[in-house]
Amino acid sequence: MLTISEFARLVGLAPSALRFYDDCGLLPPTSVDGSNGYRYYSPAQQSRARLLRDLREIDLPLAEVRVALDADPAVLADVVRAHLRTVESKTAAARAAADHLLTQLLAERTSVVLGGAEYASAVRQVAPAASASDEFPALDCVLIELASDEVTFVATDRYRLAVRSVPAVEFSGPAAQVLVRADELAGVSRWAAAGEVVRLEVDADGARLVRGDDAREITVVDAEYPAYQGILDGLPPAGCRVVVDRAGLLAALAGREVVAFDINSDGLRIDDEVSLDVIGSGTARIGFTAALLAAALETSVGPDVLLEIGPTDRPVVVRSADQGTFTTLVMPVRLDPVDAVEPRTGT
Repeated sequence: MLTISEFARLVGLAPSALRFYDDCGLLPPTSVDGSNGYRYYSPAQQSRARLLRDLREIDLPLAEVRVALDADPAVLADVVRAHLRTVESKTAAARAAADHLLTQLLAERTSVVLGGAEYASAVRQVAPAASASDEFPALDCVLIELASDEVTFVATDRYRLAVRSVPAVEFSGPAAQVLVRADELAGVSRWAAAGEVVRLEVDADGARLVRGDDAREITVVDAEYPAYQGILDGLPPAGCRVVVDRAGLLAALAGREVVAFDINSDGLRIDDEVSLDVIGSGTARIGFTAALLAAALETSVGPDVLLEIGPTDRPVVVRSADQGTFTTLVMPVRLDPVDAVEPRTGT
């Protein structure tokens, strides 16, 4: 009989591995001393132990090892070949993923190709939400986040937040973000829309839009942008979600400064004067600065708009009912019993 240390040296396994395989039932010792728990192995167990060692060295899962240890040689060979194919496939996939990652990490330039019309549409929808004053330079800008699957455009003036995502046609380089003045971005939007595609490039020298053989440099602003994603993630569940006619709602806002909405199953009433049909659920009484809400509606697309209303002191989500990639947040105003209003704190 061999002690566990002696047997371990013979078969090329650590004593701790032998204890583990005993616990798993794959290689129990021939005997165990009842007084001290010492394990003893028979020389006849060497071939099983070495096979177990070899199978684990090729990373064969324990469940398959359990079957393979007692299989006929032909069956065991099939198990090993199948495992080898799996390992080679995973290795090839890992190598390709690593090559792609290294290419992105070591690239000096981020380049993304977007549809020209999609780019122009995103700028048209988002840029109006940027601030028109120079008090906070970052808020005069559009934040552009470039990722391998999509490009996200963001703008806010603290009372409205607009976010639009556009799928990337092509992408190379590392993920990046750039802050560009909204008026400058809008100024090249018609030029970009004239091309089937437009390429946005960002590197250490700045940013530029490329359409065919023509390029337009874009001034990059060095400023800290608000953590908008935290605002979106922190929105409470909407207690009221309704779809309403966009043109009808816009018309009802014309000429008004502040509006009070009463929403229930009968529809949406504005200042107890105008009634619009709605589809959805929940009830709400909430106030808006008419011009602020109208601006969000004007940049939406399609005949209908979706309003998602939670607590009346939190932003209201305004979505184009047929374009889920565009979202606007609008701050409500406080309504007292006689409909006096106070502006809410910005987003």
